[in-house]
Amino acid sequence: MREIITIACTECKQRNYTTTKDKKKHTEKLELRKYCKFCQAHTPHKETK
Repeated sequence: MREIITIACTECKQRNYTTTKDKKKHTEKLELRKYCKFCQAHTPHKETK
């Protein structure tokens, strides 16, 4: 079953995005390079609780 997760910017720690992932197949934390409107740049975003 897919669960909703929150993605936070690693630079400013703002929680900008939500997405879903299958926790049975992907147990590691998700990391994506997304646009942060607070930093006004593309930055790495990591999965948070």
